[in-house]
Amino acid sequence: MRDVIINNSLSFIKKNNPDFSNEKLAEIEYGLVSIYLLISKLIIIIILAYILGIVKEMLIFSCLYNVIRIPSFGLHATKSWICLLVSSIMFLGLPILCKYIVIIPIIKFILGMIVTLFIFKNSPADTHKRPIVSPMRRKVFKTISTIISIIFVIVSLYIKNNFISNSLIISLVLQSLFISPTVYKIFKLPYNNYKNYNLEN
Repeated sequence: MRDVIINNSLSFIKKNNPDFSNEKLAEIEYGLVSIYLLISKLIIIIILAYILGIVKEMLIFSCLYNVIRIPSFGLHATKSWICLLVSSIMFLGLPILCKYIVIIPIIKFILGMIVTLFIFKNSPADTHKRPIVSPMRRKVFKTISTIISIIFVIVSLYIKNNFISNSLIISLVLQSLFISPTVYKIFKLPYNNYKNYNLEN
């Protein structure tokens, strides 16, 4: 199914853009594969969330998590099935956890400050395929990530909705793991890829 959709899309693009180079077409193919995997993974997770009765919680947690994920980046799974497995655990298991656990304010504050320091220290964490080379961009992403983390912690302490309060803190904890050098090492992925990019070029 995937190959049919990708190949037909590429054929259509080639037909309407005959001047595209092989390199440009390879980039487009990579983008099409990424979009296909994203959409198919999202459909599966939504179906599972519907079966579990947590569609609303899953969507809220996903949105909150991506607010901190986008500027701080982080590792990506090397295989699509691993990505689906990890995403399912994250966006199905963690919303259920956030729905039922109770974290007292002082623990939220301490935990929030610890992960905010981790995010300040380690963000943005790039990947080998997408190194963040520009020092200015890295500084901007680090600043935005840190500000968002602080806002998340403050809001989690004052908001009355237990699920959202927990989701704000748990999303920070999760992202602090995904940008950690130790976790990169566990999955045998290169860290600080912008440094390697500078050396190679």
